[in-house]
Amino acid sequence: MAGETSSNVVVSLGESHDPRPPEPELSPPCAVQEPDEVRSALVFSSPHSGNVYPARFLSAARLDAMTLRRSEDAYVEDLFAGAAAVGAPLLKARFPRAYLDVNREPYELDPRMFEGKLPSYANTRSMRVAGGLGTIARIVGESQEIYSRRLPVQEALQRVEGLYKPYHRTLRRLIQRAIRQFGLAVLVDCHSMPSNGGAAASKSDRIKADFVVGDRYGTSCDLSLVEVIETGLRRQGYIVQRNKPYAGGFITEHYGTPASRSHAVQIEINRALYMNETTLAKAPAFDTLARDIGEMIAALAEAASCLGSYRAAAE
Repeated sequence: MAGETSSNVVVSLGESHDPRPPEPELSPPCAVQEPDEVRSALVFSSPHSGNVYPARFLSAARLDAMTLRRSEDAYVEDLFAGAAAVGAPLLKARFPRAYLDVNREPYELDPRMFEGKLPSYANTRSMRVAGGLGTIARIVGESQEIYSRRLPVQEALQRVEGLYKPYHRTLRRLIQRAIRQFGLAVLVDCHSMPSNGGAAASKSDRIKADFVVGDRYGTSCDLSLVEVIETGLRRQGYIVQRNKPYAGGFITEHYGTPASRSHAVQIEINRALYMNETTLAKAPAFDTLARDIGEMIAALAEAASCLGSYRAAAE
């Protein structure tokens, strides 16, 4: 079985004893938008744009559906549709982040949320758990509690088995395929951020950034690739910051191992650029932004190809 490691926790992502999604609406749990022909080392991941809300989840929530939906990275997979034009796949979660967050360790769980005892390997003390934003979130938005009651521990474990693990197995397969075909993989983890920057942002950050590019402070991706992203976006007139306030989450940290030929970078897009954050309606500038992102993707694909050729020649 393949193993996944983070924060000294080893987690098997092999076949589960019960791999079925916990809710029928979420079968399958994720979808891959494959190009007609794979021609690029790029792999795109959209872990937070899922918008299939199980009926049982909505009935157990204190919050209405629209409040929950405002935590989505709505339409992000559409903004990165240019992946297909360069021959790169895009993986999208179908479930919402309010239901399960695959950009966390698999067992970052808050014991206060559950009836019953969590397994000994659960990480109950991370900062994300403390903030209510573990693998199964306790809050959305401005610290709004999601659930009206505690959840059974077994339900949490079923979500991890049936949703989290299939997503990461699929993502790892796409990365490994790219490495086999092109000598390296470049994972682009695609996100959006509220225009006020959210709780993680300082006052200055909240009004500045159109994009935040995260490379775990230079550890998850070759610098030349990060600079291609930033330069392309700045030439189009966007304000770009690096690692502040978002340096990249579990996916970027976990899969960004340049020494193993696996690079990862996180891109956050200011939602005010492309949507009404209250109604979730697309803004008139949506298509222009998607076109600009497509141009950046094309430049990044070319840079990845050059980096792969250079590394192959050096070896």
